[in-house]
Amino acid sequence: MAKTKLTPSLIGVIDLGTNTFNLLIAEVWKDNYRVVLKKKISVKLGEGGISKDFIAPIPFQRGLDALRKYKRILTSKSVDCFYAVATSAIRSAVNGHEFVGKVYSELQININVIDGDKEADLIYQGVCQALDLGEKPKLIVDIGGGSTEFIIANRQEDFWRKSYPLGAARLLDIFQPKDPISIENVNEIDAHLFETLQEMIQMCEAYEIDSIVGSSGSFDTLAEMISCKKESNTSWKKESFYAFDFDDYSEVQRLIYSSSLEERLKMEGLVPMRADMIVVSIIFINFLLNKLPIHNMYLSSYALKEGLIKTLIRNSNGWQKSLS
Repeated sequence: MAKTKLTPSLIGVIDLGTNTFNLLIAEVWKDNYRVVLKKKISVKLGEGGISKDFIAPIPFQRGLDALRKYKRILTSKSVDCFYAVATSAIRSAVNGHEFVGKVYSELQININVIDGDKEADLIYQGVCQALDLGEKPKLIVDIGGGSTEFIIANRQEDFWRKSYPLGAARLLDIFQPKDPISIENVNEIDAHLFETLQEMIQMCEAYEIDSIVGSSGSFDTLAEMISCKKESNTSWKKESFYAFDFDDYSEVQRLIYSSSLEERLKMEGLVPMRADMIVVSIIFINFLLNKLPIHNMYLSSYALKEGLIKTLIRNSNGWQKSLS
């Protein structure tokens, strides 16, 4: 007789990104779940060292402090078990293993460092829960701090996926653009993207891509800014996806391009932790819109952590028991 898998009733997922550490706690039953808590803490793990593949002392400590807070939350909520994954900044840093070891020795949290391909797969699994991708392949884009993932997929399968070391924080550190950004800076970053992303462009042409799905992060910020600018209600936040109007997007991206960091810090809908990197994200999005015949652009509110929860529900062997 086959052994029945028991999935915990209350689970936690920690996504250790380059810019933010995200916590999601969900109630699980059978093969489904309901989110009961979402939290994010800005850590900017790549600050002062990402282009050198190094976690500098101050962000190193910020990361530890964030996980200490998350440990307290997991304990206070009586979470049965949890799973922590780390992405670009930690996997590429020469002292990434030191961070992982320090977290385990101080907090007894086991961090699973995943590669770019696995990261892209989990993003796809998350996006599929947010919206119906349909039969025609679409380009899923996740602009992170340390890396950017591209997935060409429809509702049934992903046909191609790749992670590039082209995150917003990494590009910002490499090119160090002026403030406000100059046209020379834009052209320089644009040329770098064109040189690096030839395979992605060719694959998009092969699959006749005309729609982009951006997963959380920068796309989330743009949707929020558009909503504030139009003084529209924020009911879209209750939905799992959002369809961009290109006129609205064009207006907001022009505003971001022409602004200084000081001005962006005062903009409605733009959270301070994204005020510096949103400019690079706009360059990235505009690059895609200029190089590909894009007719539709969507935001998926679900990404890696939702994909991870769904994946782990199907295979509950990897959970770490909750901490006392």
